[in-house]
Amino acid sequence: MVLLGAAVNAAAIFIGAGLGMLFKKGIPERVQKTLTAALGLCVLFIGIQGALAGEALLIEVLSLVLGALLGEWIDLDRHLNRFGAFLQKKLTKNDQSSFGEAFVSSTLFVCVGAMAIVGAIEAGMQGKFDTYYTKALLDGVTILIFTSSLGFGCFFSGVVLFVYEGTLSLAAKFVSAFLTEAMITEMSAVGSILILAIGLNLLNVTKIKVANLLPAAFLPILFCLFIR
Repeated sequence: MVLLGAAVNAAAIFIGAGLGMLFKKGIPERVQKTLTAALGLCVLFIGIQGALAGEALLIEVLSLVLGALLGEWIDLDRHLNRFGAFLQKKLTKNDQSSFGEAFVSSTLFVCVGAMAIVGAIEAGMQGKFDTYYTKALLDGVTILIFTSSLGFGCFFSGVVLFVYEGTLSLAAKFVSAFLTEAMITEMSAVGSILILAIGLNLLNVTKIKVANLLPAAFLPILFCLFIR
């Protein structure tokens, strides 16, 4: 039962991706570019709104700096792109497609952020799924636009999301007692900064390897023990 929220969220992504592939056939390239730009602006708004909720700038800065060092050492971006390329090779015949880009961009968007963390805690601690249901609606619409612009690789972000949110929900049963409100707040703020970076990438303003910053979203747990 604790995985219900993650399952609904993943199902919304699968449905959104399927509809996106249908719409893709009838959407001109110029419209797809405009949709991607519009999505980028929406992602920017979501990222800014969440980042402003942070209450400890020092924790956020330290988390991003150390997270960047860890991410570059592990090179998560390369591993995600290699996994995307593997799926592309197995499931598509077009080596020039944007499968890898679609998979990485959509996976980062649906997995990073406040709602995934808070939703997991609610599901694991209270058996409530309201946050995940709301996130499912947002992700379904977002992935529809992502898929219509970038391609079928977005579909597989639902698989990663289910594993990610499911793992967080199960883990919340055991670690939630140790998470303070300050930890959750700062984790959400750092995650929103990463979403902001995704929005900038979608608008072609930057080419940030956001995957290599993912460890930063979890480091506030450590820093809050000493700073707050």
